[in-house]
Amino acid sequence: MKPLVEFCASNVSSYTQSVVDALENDPELDVDVLEYGCLGYCGECYMLPFALVNGNLIQAPTAEELLAKIKNKLREQDELDALFPL
Repeated sequence: MKPLVEFCASNVSSYTQSVVDALENDPELDVDVLEYGCLGYCGECYMLPFALVNGNLIQAPTAEELLAKIKNKLREQDELDALFPL
């Protein structure tokens, strides 16, 4: 199953549009990127860039750092999947 990266529309308009674009346009990544009207993290939404990666909250002070954290999380998941295939 492809990893899922979810974004809040309000956070995208404020902070993370560049992260969404980078994930969707990276030929090395095979992820589903979805944007929702609300993910229920309203306090975080207006303070920091954030996303959910396979349901786990990832936050960072900048969009660039968020992208790096998301890619690290996806790499970690790939490594775990390789060790413990379904």
